[in-house]
Parts: sequence; C-alpha cells; structure tokens
Amino acid sequence: MTDVLSPAQFVSEVAFNADGLVPVIAQRVQTGEILMFAWMTKETLEHTLQTGEVTYFSRSRSRVWRKGEESGHTQRLVEAWIDCDGDVLLMKVDQIGPACHTGAPTCFFRRAGIKPDV
Repeated sequence: MTDVLSPAQFVSEVAFNADGLVPVIAQRVQTGEILMFAWMTKETLEHTLQTGEVTYFSRSRSRVWRKGEESGHTQRLVEAWIDCDGDVLLMKVDQIGPACHTGAPTCFFRRAGIKPDV
C-alpha cells in the first residue's frame, strides 16, 4: 500500500518538533544505500519538493544549506517519503559525488565490531 500525496498534503502531514525541525534520512535511489542523516524545516522541505534540490537546515551553523552548495556534491530528489507517524522523512536521491563531508561515499562508514548471538 502506497498513498501518493500532493506536495502540500505531504508537508501538512509532517510532525515538526518543538524547534520546527524534522529528521531526514537520505538514501541513494539506485542502490538503497543510506547516505546521511540531516534535518529539515517546513521551508527547506517545501523548497526541496518544489525544486528537486535537496535542502536542509544545519543546526550547527543555524542556517539553511543546499546539499553540495560548497562541495558540488549535490542531491537531486527522486522520491520523498514520510513514515507512519509523520515524524521522520526519507529522501531517495540521486547523489552526485560523495555524500559525507569527509569525502566518504556515505556518512555511515564506521561499524561496531560486535558479534551478536545468533
């Protein structure tokens, strides 16, 4: 089951937190690889849905930033998804260049060396 919402309906379903932010997971559309985690405001979400240029809100810099504005490693929106509670977004993107500021292809390149009981 998949509900297809208009951009306005999509935004209205988002449960922004007390700071006006919603967590966002970026995923490479071609492979399903998780690229990064970031935050969006209502305004950056609307901009992303309207333009296809994935735009976030940087909490550390307290400002809006379009992914790749400095590095050139941009994200083009292919699909936007919202979870059942409306409090997490999934952006399926076409990533140009590495996603991580370290130059790694994804921000998730470190793994815990655990051996769970099976």
